[in-house]
Amino acid sequence: MKTMISMGLRYEDRRMQLLDQTLLPNQEHWLEIETLEQMDEAIKSLRTRGAPLIGVAAAVFLGRALTLGLSVDEFVQQAAVLRESRPTAVNLMNAIDSLTAMAKQGASPEQLIEKVEQLFDEDVDLCKRMGANGAALVEQGDGILTHCNTGGLATVGIGTALGVIQTAHEQGKNIHVYVDETRPLLQGGRLTTYELEKLGVPYTLICDNMAARLMRDGKIQKAFVGSDRIALNGDFANKTGTYSVAVACKVHSIPFYPVAPVTTVDFDCETGDEIPIEERVDFEVKGVKGAFGEVMWAPENAQVYNPAFDVTPADLVSGWVFDTAVLSKQDIESGAIAKLKSE
Repeated sequence: MKTMISMGLRYEDRRMQLLDQTLLPNQEHWLEIETLEQMDEAIKSLRTRGAPLIGVAAAVFLGRALTLGLSVDEFVQQAAVLRESRPTAVNLMNAIDSLTAMAKQGASPEQLIEKVEQLFDEDVDLCKRMGANGAALVEQGDGILTHCNTGGLATVGIGTALGVIQTAHEQGKNIHVYVDETRPLLQGGRLTTYELEKLGVPYTLICDNMAARLMRDGKIQKAFVGSDRIALNGDFANKTGTYSVAVACKVHSIPFYPVAPVTTVDFDCETGDEIPIEERVDFEVKGVKGAFGEVMWAPENAQVYNPAFDVTPADLVSGWVFDTAVLSKQDIESGAIAKLKSE
């Protein structure tokens, strides 16, 4: 299998490493991934995260296993385990399903490995196209709000929403980014700021509940977010808090755009009501842990509700930025998302 390198994934000479994103931004530690248990744990613990990245990472792990002698039957078994590691991120399921279908149809290890390499290259290309499509919506001097992390740490390319921001910055549009810290895991505060620092993009980090005030004060002109699953009617799941951003944008007449590749569409899902929402452990709300250690601020027996995602209804969306096109509300209402499957 060929060498594949991204911000959060390295594969070279049968050696696979993942950047431990739970330790960012203070420590850049690469994890050696050699076993199914290590790969499964890395996804579940969010050591590696982002819907496109975990799909590609799972595929690369399986491809590596084939190079080390894994049988096709064992390949299918391990793929089934990884498919269940994050229930909301449809990119993971799409990548696993495409490989599993090939294996069950008699594909050779060499053909499966070629497909893994193709999935990596496709994501890099998809990100470039999303960046260009979304940047066309950005005007000179825009203040842009983003939520969670959607860049090179969440994909193997330049990212989805953050790829749009990077492209607009490279075009000289003099943008300023407002970064929601994104409770409870702080992917904005820890990861998006980390990426923007590396890219040299001007930004301001804010608490999630500051966004509406900045909109009222005229600081924000656009909002770009990512997505982990999109239904056929345009409803989409993203990191919890995205729905609140969309509501605030609607009240303040600010364009709100989810950015995602077509691989994020669930063509078997009619509406957002059908999207399964992962619920995570209570500790993530009762405290925080990272490179700095562990802190608890809530009572030990506090009752916690901790959904990792929420669903934003299509009527709050201004446009959907895909790698193939930017779709309007009229496009969505005419069934345009379903047509993406054949493109």
